[in-house]
Amino acid sequence: MSQTQNKLVIFAVVLALLALVLSLYSVITIQSLASRITDLSNSVAGLKSDIQALSQQIGKAVPTQPAPQQKVKLVVIGPWSGDEAKYFQAVIEAYQRTHPNVEIEYRTMRAEDVAATMPIQFAAGVAPGDVIFGWGWFIAKMGKEGHLVDLTSIIKQDEYVSGILDAVKADGKVWGAPFTMWLKPGFWYRKSFFQKYGLSEPKSYDEFVQLLEKIKSIQGVKNPIASGDGMGWPLSDIVEHFIIAYGGPQMQLNLISGKTRFTDPSVRRVFENYLVPLLQKKYFSEPIEWTTVIPKWWAGEYGLYFMGTWITGMVEDPNDLDFFPLPESKGVVGGADYAFVPKYSKNVDAAVDFLKFLATEGQGVHASVPSGKIPTWTKVPVSQLWKPMQSVYTKITQRGMAILPDLDDSIGGDWQKLFWDQLKLLWVNPGALDSVLKTLESAQPKP
Repeated sequence: MSQTQNKLVIFAVVLALLALVLSLYSVITIQSLASRITDLSNSVAGLKSDIQALSQQIGKAVPTQPAPQQKVKLVVIGPWSGDEAKYFQAVIEAYQRTHPNVEIEYRTMRAEDVAATMPIQFAAGVAPGDVIFGWGWFIAKMGKEGHLVDLTSIIKQDEYVSGILDAVKADGKVWGAPFTMWLKPGFWYRKSFFQKYGLSEPKSYDEFVQLLEKIKSIQGVKNPIASGDGMGWPLSDIVEHFIIAYGGPQMQLNLISGKTRFTDPSVRRVFENYLVPLLQKKYFSEPIEWTTVIPKWWAGEYGLYFMGTWITGMVEDPNDLDFFPLPESKGVVGGADYAFVPKYSKNVDAAVDFLKFLATEGQGVHASVPSGKIPTWTKVPVSQLWKPMQSVYTKITQRGMAILPDLDDSIGGDWQKLFWDQLKLLWVNPGALDSVLKTLESAQPKP
């Protein structure tokens, strides 16, 4: 080999060795880098675990607060004042305990004023309240005219007393929610008054008249029966009780439907043979505002007082209170207070939610306080009722008495006011019977 060739061989060997060294270095470097990456990944994972554990500890120490609920104000309009308003307030407070974001302002307005003023407001697209109580016929009428929120999907009809929703249905829809039910079961008296004067409940109409004569003879008694008056409706309750007792439950229903007219001889006989003679003998007092006469009756100025079951919550001692229906009666008038939501409410969703509470659990609250009401929602147990009302409810059911709709409330409208006015006339002038019946019949709706 030449010297030049030897140099080339040596140079090639050196290059080969250099390549081998570089290859070995690369392998070592890559392995080291991979190891370092693995270590870094493990460190990151550990850091993540530490952060997660720390977050959990912080979460336990400082619980996450939900976003505050938006405050909502509802205006509720109902017919109650005084003690009755206090009992309804208990229902409002029960709702607010689970809905602290809802402020509820209660305002008093009689059902007759609701019917007289709100159609004008609704026609203008405004409403004075979000949840409003009114008569069933008025609610059905306003719903049919398109002013109310449809409650058909809210109120489950099979959960309520049979027939109670009929008054607020129109066009196959439910426009009102039933609240608690009142009954107009008969003549109330103080047990202590009856015991003091040796009186007992009558078992026939003749015994009823004898009882009135005994009470009339008691010194200090002005009249045996106090005649409550408001717009005339307490007098209508007395008349309906006589119609049911001596004309029968079907006569009450037929007068409501218009099938039986007020000038019908069978109707006249009820007035002529039973009610009018009592008026002529002054067994009934002249009409007196129904709330102001309560303390007078309680003090013994009157022996009996025909009123609805709410009277149990308006006397000093409900345990000293009892009642009897006319002995021949096979039914009593009963009805619910109905509430509705106008479409013009600014808080329709909140109003509907409160109304749903009124129609369900709220009834249990209202029936458990001295409201003198029983629930229309059948899921409320009888044991939840206020004790004096448990005995009233039991007395009615034991007699097997039918619960019938209120005559003038069912017909409603201008005829209702006419009915009240004519009965006030009859009370002070029983001889006007024929004129009264003709007037009522002339305006009575046709079947």
